[in-house]
Amino acid sequence: MFVVPSAVSVFYTTLLLVTLVSADCECGYTANSTLYTDLIETDFLHLTNITTDTDWQPQNYTVTSALARGPYGKNASLNNVVANPLKSQYDWAGNGINGGDAGLQLFVRGGNPVPGGLIPMAEVATTRGDLLYGSFRAGMKVTATNGTCGAFFWYWNDTQEIDMEFLSSQFNGSSHPVNLVLQSPASEEAGFNAANTGTFQVHSLPFNPSAGFHEYRFDWSPNSVQFYADGVLLDIMTKAIPNSPGHVTLSHWSTGNPDWSAGPPITDAILTVEYLKGYFNSSNVARQDDWSQRCKDSLAPNATCTIPEITEAPNGNVSAKTYFFSLQANMTGNQTVSGSKMKSQGIALESSRTVRVAMIMVLLLSQLWMMQGHI
Repeated sequence: MFVVPSAVSVFYTTLLLVTLVSADCECGYTANSTLYTDLIETDFLHLTNITTDTDWQPQNYTVTSALARGPYGKNASLNNVVANPLKSQYDWAGNGINGGDAGLQLFVRGGNPVPGGLIPMAEVATTRGDLLYGSFRAGMKVTATNGTCGAFFWYWNDTQEIDMEFLSSQFNGSSHPVNLVLQSPASEEAGFNAANTGTFQVHSLPFNPSAGFHEYRFDWSPNSVQFYADGVLLDIMTKAIPNSPGHVTLSHWSTGNPDWSAGPPITDAILTVEYLKGYFNSSNVARQDDWSQRCKDSLAPNATCTIPEITEAPNGNVSAKTYFFSLQANMTGNQTVSGSKMKSQGIALESSRTVRVAMIMVLLLSQLWMMQGHI
């Protein structure tokens, strides 16, 4: 039997143990001391084709004017979801390959449909529908073109929905509001008017959301929903909190309703998204089992990772280069991040850890053999 000399054995055992604990975030990601087990992160600034991103599903549907509660209906189509990546993979700001702001462009097409006709719009939703509580952030620049609603929201059904909505008809030189809404059974009874339900607030932003990119965020827990803009808390709602799993959605639409979206826009209106980041817990039993298997000790060094907070609006090559765990080599093992490269990194990480554990066991057994006098 070959026996590794004791000093060498101790050295390599220590080295391998250090390497073993260097795989970060196995137990999840934290915001405001709350732990989330799963993540979805998408860098739209460098995404060349939305249909190849397995995290997202562009929506194709039609809603009649009667169901849309407006003079016009809505027609969501892939044609209105346009990837406009930066010209260089090394840049984080500037014009896209099609001109204009880089990112995922969500179009509401301009013009006047026939009465009762459909207004072309854009919407993308997460493929995963098991998002149950979490912290969700979107870097967006909304349109200045009058007559649309830009929406960043979580959705299970019409009575369990978390909305951040921007009505371009409300923007003027001195006021740029965001509408914060929790749809509930009470709002359904009121014809989906949440104004008098205690779950509707309008906040005037200290910036023009159509003049640059900003991060909008909501943190959803069993007891509250907290809304943020550029890391600053806007509001906390504690009534009608959703308790079912659902999807995160980015949408840009108009129905011509003068009491909400207004419009339709005269010319094409564009909402542009730089990124979407979601850190959440899953209702999927298989994903819960995955977490239990990979998270052996949540108190171990680097077993959980703090989600970085932005300190300024994501504009320009410095501030727009926000942090992605999924772009790091060892922070998304066993996650369902879109793209085979990221998934293979996670698989390779788990496999290499298994090999290292086996090697450590061999070395420890060798030491034990030596200690018992088997030289």
